[in-house]
Amino acid sequence: MRSFSTGFVLVIAAIIAAPVAVVLASIGSDSGGLWQHLVSTVLPGYVRNTVALAAGVAALTLLFGVSTAWLVTVCRFPGRNLLRWALLLPLAIPAYLGAYAYTDLLQFAGPVQTWLREVFSWSRGDYWFPQVRSLSGAIVLLSLALYPYVYMAARAAFLEQSASSLEAARTLGLGPWGCFKRVALPLARPSIAAGVALVLMETLAEFGAVQYCAVDTFATGIVRTFTLPNQYALTAAAQLSALLLVVVVVLVVVETRLRKSARFFETSGRRRQLRAWPLKGGNAWLATAVCALPVALGFVIPTALFVHLTIKAGDARAREMFLEMGRNTFVLAGIASVLAVLLGLGLAFAVRFRDTPWVRFLIGVAGMGYAVPGAVLAIGVLIVVAWTDHRLRGLVQSVVGTPTGLLLSGTAVALLYGYQSRFLAVSLNFIRAGLTRIEPSLDGAARTLGATPMMTLFRVHVPMLRGTLLAALILVFVDVVKELPATLMLRPFGLETLSVRVYQLASDERLSEASSGALAIILVGLLPVIVLSWVVDRSVISKS
Repeated sequence: MRSFSTGFVLVIAAIIAAPVAVVLASIGSDSGGLWQHLVSTVLPGYVRNTVALAAGVAALTLLFGVSTAWLVTVCRFPGRNLLRWALLLPLAIPAYLGAYAYTDLLQFAGPVQTWLREVFSWSRGDYWFPQVRSLSGAIVLLSLALYPYVYMAARAAFLEQSASSLEAARTLGLGPWGCFKRVALPLARPSIAAGVALVLMETLAEFGAVQYCAVDTFATGIVRTFTLPNQYALTAAAQLSALLLVVVVVLVVVETRLRKSARFFETSGRRRQLRAWPLKGGNAWLATAVCALPVALGFVIPTALFVHLTIKAGDARAREMFLEMGRNTFVLAGIASVLAVLLGLGLAFAVRFRDTPWVRFLIGVAGMGYAVPGAVLAIGVLIVVAWTDHRLRGLVQSVVGTPTGLLLSGTAVALLYGYQSRFLAVSLNFIRAGLTRIEPSLDGAARTLGATPMMTLFRVHVPMLRGTLLAALILVFVDVVKELPATLMLRPFGLETLSVRVYQLASDERLSEASSGALAIILVGLLPVIVLSWVVDRSVISKS
């Protein structure tokens, strides 16, 4: 079984990491002086902006996600039942759509500044107004779009903690803040670290929002370099990608070490729901405001703008777009999310069963694609699929005696492969964090009762990880719905998704028409977020 688990991890990691590997294979090639030019001109700016962007987004998402997760889990205040699932709603809005919305609202000719000038009789230069298209604007926009990663991880961890632990802290005189600091936060630290790691990787890979905010980062530099009319553009882009991957490897190592050094287990078998602290007066309304603010900024305002633009103009193909392209998007996202959870569960269990440096390295390799820009990853997928197609064509021809066409290129298989290379880290990180909260002695107890490793996985681990697995399913599903570059480059001919349609219209500065597609993306991602959030609450709270 040990050799099988190592072999399984090796095969999956090799397949998932192959697109990244083939892109990086040209690193040592001659770049015709283009790389040296990048180093001496734009690379220092890429480094500064990327570091500042990642640090700012990590800090804000940690603040938004952990504070709101704790409040809706253990406190009772007005609007709590609504807000505990509403805090996930920004997952349905891609960061680039948020950038479109707030730029339209807050630009000089937008409704907000126009209203201010009319009310106060101001003119240009009479007042200061924050710039959306700036580094600080990009930090805020990305934080509003990505904080649900941390919120979901922290909330799942808080819900899965034994109620008796927090009640014991209550009897010792600790209030909500004391229980959070002394008990709940240490137990939830592995999950929170996994959520922040996902936020950082998503920030490093973000292209649309940062480009629209006029911020030069590694991601925008890679795509810009790749599209240069230069024969060495791919080589230079691969070299920039290599630097980005070094950062990702460091991030994965740090996150793994942090999780390993902060392993806390529940020793109590009592899994009932914790009685919430009732907040009163100003504290209650303050908690409501704290939880409602990220929902309003990250979901309500952008959605209201797209509704307004759709009613005002909209897309003449809106109904057709939702029926056809919405169906395509939903099916692709559903298949990709199930595959990612199954593969993530297999990899996470393999590393738990055989936790060696070699296996941990392979797991890290399998998760690196999440921080690679979708366009660069799509190129690697095309190369790998084309190479495989040529080998399969030769094999089939030698067996049947007649030539065949390409079997994988230009099909949904290539697109699903790209999604796994891109988003497997989402499910993998969450499932691994969930496994760290399951005491290893349970594995040994199951083995003494005659259970095989596979029986232990499905009879012990999977029931205890229902909330974590559903959280991973939500995140992968919504990420696939919002994915643009890989879908644009890998989709089969004639297959259009909502993200592709919105991109085509927005790139032509037809935001009013793109608003219909944006609303469709929100609606497609909205229903599973609401339903699965409800199921997460019920599946975890009902355990006894």
